[in-house]
Amino acid sequence: MDAWVWWVIAAAVLAGVEVLTLDLIFIMLAGGSLAAAGVAGADGHISLQVAVAIVVAVAGLGLLRPVAMRHLRTTPEIRTGVDALVGQEALVLSEVGPHEGRVKLAGEVWSARSYDGASTYAAGQTIAVLKIEGATALVG
Repeated sequence: MDAWVWWVIAAAVLAGVEVLTLDLIFIMLAGGSLAAAGVAGADGHISLQVAVAIVVAVAGLGLLRPVAMRHLRTTPEIRTGVDALVGQEALVLSEVGPHEGRVKLAGEVWSARSYDGASTYAAGQTIAVLKIEGATALVG
């Protein structure tokens, strides 16, 4: 059997192990094996095949893997429930003051009070929701 076939078999085995581990190490080693298979297919000496496999695998581990892992671990911030209401605009239905009031927020009527504890907002005004405490919107 030709040397390139052994390198391809090694790459397939390493890729299979990567599927089981999902840590992006074995796939880099598989890439090095495929590069070595290319050198072997071009009738390169065994020492050149091994050197290419090592260089490509180390480059993948050192350069590609950190970037790929950063992208895999970064998740977008998704706000759900009442957290999604913070930052929305609300329509004042009845005067909102430091202690009480009513606003229409996301199609529902919410109890509300001013965020700073001093301001008042007249009915008909549009105000921002700064925080949600229980079933009360703190607005400002």
